[in-house]
Amino acid sequence: MRMSVKQLRAFLAVAHTLNFAHASERLNLSQPALSLTIKALEDALGGPLLQRSTRKVALTQEGETFLPMARQLLADWDNVEEAMHQCFTLQRGKISVAAMPSFAANVLPEVLKAFRDRHAGINVTVHDVINEQVIEMVREGRVEMGIAFEPAPTHNLLFTPLGLDRFVAIVPKDSPLAGKKRLTWEALLTLDFITLQRPSAVRLMMEEELARSGRKLDVALESHQLVTVGRMVASGLGGSAVPALCEAQMTALGAVCIPLDNPSIEKCIGAIHPGHTQLSKAAHALLETLKDFYQPGQAV
Repeated sequence: MRMSVKQLRAFLAVAHTLNFAHASERLNLSQPALSLTIKALEDALGGPLLQRSTRKVALTQEGETFLPMARQLLADWDNVEEAMHQCFTLQRGKISVAAMPSFAANVLPEVLKAFRDRHAGINVTVHDVINEQVIEMVREGRVEMGIAFEPAPTHNLLFTPLGLDRFVAIVPKDSPLAGKKRLTWEALLTLDFITLQRPSAVRLMMEEELARSGRKLDVALESHQLVTVGRMVASGLGGSAVPALCEAQMTALGAVCIPLDNPSIEKCIGAIHPGHTQLSKAAHALLETLKDFYQPGQAV
C-alpha cells in the first residue's frame, strides 16, 4: 500500500497542532477516521511517525525527518494541480505552430492579437516555413498545429478549412498593365516572370494549373522568399502571381495587385494536425480564434 495525498494532509495537520482533536476539526474528519488515516500512512512508510499518550502527541525522530518532506510533497502536488488547472482553463500554457510565410506575415499577427487579448498567459511559438515544411513539422510532431494549403489525403492529417485563397497578379507601378482592372495569364506572361524556387507549393500550383490550360511557366527570376519576389516586381524586373492574402504586403513593397483569371487559381487554406492526437486546450482555443476570423469557402 502506498501513501496518499489524504494521508499527507492528515499527518501535516496533526504535526502542526500536535492535537488529534484540533486536527480533526481542521480536516472535518472524525478522530477515529483520522487515527486510521495516520496508521495507514505509518504502515505504508514502515514505522511510527507520532508518539501518542493520554496527555500529548509528539513526532518521533522519523516523523521529524519526514515532516519537511511531507510539506514539500504536498506543495508540489498542489502546484501541479494548480498548474494543470491553469492549463485547462487557458490561464497558462504554450503552443508551437508552423505557418507558411504568406499566412504568418499577413494574417497570423491579427489572429494572434485577438488570441492574446483573450488568453494572455498562453505562449505561442510561430515557425514561418514553406508549405511543405509545415506539413513535415506537423507529421513529425515538432509542432502541434500547422497552417497551410490543404494537403493530399495520403498525409494522414486532419484538416480544418479556414478559407479559399485566390492568386492575384502583381506588376510594377509603371507597367502598362498596372491600370488594368483584371488580367489574364496570357497578358501577365508578357512580362518577365518572377516566382518562388522549387519545391514551393505556390510555384507548383501555378505550373500545374497552367499546364492544364496548355501553357508553360517560363521563369526569368526566382527567389526563396515572397517578399523578395515582391521587391523584384516593384523595382520593374517583371511580374508575378501570389496568393491574395499577400496583397497588403505586396502593395507596401510598391507592387500593384490585380485580379487574375483565365485560368483562376485558388486553393483552400486551413489548420492541420495529426489525426492520431487530440489538440491541447490552448491549441483548440487558437483554432477557434482562427475560425472566428475566416469561414470555409470565403476568400482569406
